Amino acid sequence: QVQLVESGGGLVQAGGSLQLSCIASGTFRSISVMGWYRQAPGEQREQVAVILPGGSTNYADSVKGRFTVSRDKDKNTVSLQMNDLEPEDTAVYFCHAYVRTTGWTFDAYWGQGTQVTVSS
Repeated sequence: QVQLVESGGGLVQAGGSLQLSCIASGTFRSISVMGWYRQAPGEQREQVAVILPGGSTNYADSVKGRFTVSRDKDKNTVSLQMNDLEPEDTAVYFCHAYVRTTGWTFDAYWGQGTQVTVSS
């Protein structure tokens, strides 16, 4: 059983910063891509930032230059540093990872989500 547990959400004023963290636990062989998605009320879930095993990153256009994704492969963690936050960043943020438990295939796992609210 694989679990992704997020922490670090909260309420912040526009222009402020927050850092989200996610740790993968359980029994597994390896983790491939890790990243963050978000879902605002009435909206579809969207990709925010992902990081590949080699360290390459990809960001949504709306967060480029403000958010930074990083990971610690030894600790099975992924973090999202969010700076210069805007009210439009308000959403539930979900940690996501492709995890290999048995065999050769990677399955997608999601965290339970953490609320980020940015006030104007």
